[in-house]
Amino acid sequence: PPKGAESEEETPETLQKNSNKKGKAKKSKKQQKEERPPSPVIEVDNLEEFVLQPAPQGVTVKCRVTRDKKGMDRGLYPTYYLHLDNDKKVFLLAGRKRKKSKTSNYLISIDPTDLSRGGENFIGKLRSNLMGTRFTVFDNGANPDRANADWSNVRQELSAVVYETNVLGFKGPRKMTVIIPGMNADCERVPIRPRNDNDGLLMRWQNRNMDNVIELHNKAPVWNDETQSYVLNFHGRVTHASVKNFQIVHSSDPDYIVMQFGRVADDAFTMDYNYPLCAVQAFAIALSSFDGKLACE
Repeated sequence: PPKGAESEEETPETLQKNSNKKGKAKKSKKQQKEERPPSPVIEVDNLEEFVLQPAPQGVTVKCRVTRDKKGMDRGLYPTYYLHLDNDKKVFLLAGRKRKKSKTSNYLISIDPTDLSRGGENFIGKLRSNLMGTRFTVFDNGANPDRANADWSNVRQELSAVVYETNVLGFKGPRKMTVIIPGMNADCERVPIRPRNDNDGLLMRWQNRNMDNVIELHNKAPVWNDETQSYVLNFHGRVTHASVKNFQIVHSSDPDYIVMQFGRVADDAFTMDYNYPLCAVQAFAIALSSFDGKLACE
């Protein structure tokens, strides 16, 4: 077929890959804009600082998550990569499930080639409970058992995620609760450094001790008779229906999307986040959603 006809058929994913490399025809650029508006211009000078800093207010940081199932482990331990979804495709984070761990345990790194616990690029981790229904996200500080005398190096909890067993049986979206530290007057995250598990975000939430803690939920999708599926409006950022697609909101303002995540291809997803989330929090929340345990599938 002639070139023109071919580009009509192209999916947003192929355009996404091809349209910026060699100054391709303008048409595909325009198509791409209609399909998935790219991220606003975001400068990443210091990667480590950027991924822990809340998104600037009023700016949606638009990212893309890719899943790499290649390698020896045949998809059991894929590596996930997070890039800015813009022309430059700036790399932000990589995450991988640890193998010898009783519970699901993901390491998050600012170096795509170094996903080891001891590596200096280790920036955070995601840990689940035995059931795989509750997750906690830590920065790279020390375990309280191995803390300095003044606790200055103790790890912070950046987020927690709770999945509720699905009332509708196995089909349909799961209910998610996301718990994050509150923000201070300067729009900075309040450090939460629990000295033991009873003082962490999950216990504070469970005991309704919500000082300096923010509770978010996934937006309930609406059943659509025409498509016979649950739908959320992702404004063109998500192209494949999936029970794993979600949007996170605060109950007082359900129209303000704090984070959204959804599939655009078999192993590609968009992940967009807003203030007060940072990249590590959002990426870890996305990783928790991949962890599909039967307890809440």
